[in-house]
Amino acid sequence: MKINWGTGIVIAFVLFISFILYFVLEVQSNSKYDNELVVEEYYKHDAKFGDEMVRIQNAQDLVQKPIISIATKGVSIVFPDVYNPKAIKGEVSFYRPSAKKFDFSIPILLKKSTLNIPKNRLLGGRWDINMEWQYDGKKYLTKETIYIN
Repeated sequence: MKINWGTGIVIAFVLFISFILYFVLEVQSNSKYDNELVVEEYYKHDAKFGDEMVRIQNAQDLVQKPIISIATKGVSIVFPDVYNPKAIKGEVSFYRPSAKKFDFSIPILLKKSTLNIPKNRLLGGRWDINMEWQYDGKKYLTKETIYIN
């Protein structure tokens, strides 16, 4: 049987649409392709963006900044000695972009100038760290991305 060009175009369209539908259904039904939001209430978060930028700028303006580093036992956050550790209040949030269920937060309650997060709480891969803290009534926000092996 001979297929004319009109029938060939219709067959090509049907095959293309079938492929697209298969791809969409596969991505929607397979948990390997979960597409979660990074922030639950995005628009509420966006409304506070100006305040967030002020806190980030406050952190950038510091002469001596806190240092977030990967240690053998986990993640270490070291505040410079110029700060009184007991006067620092805040929270460190760990966001896992690939899976929301692994996100967690730790309050900053220091006796010494170092906050340690054990490695057993952190899976291998990318982590976004948001450290919101206050010192002497001024608010700061430090954002950093780390990779755990």
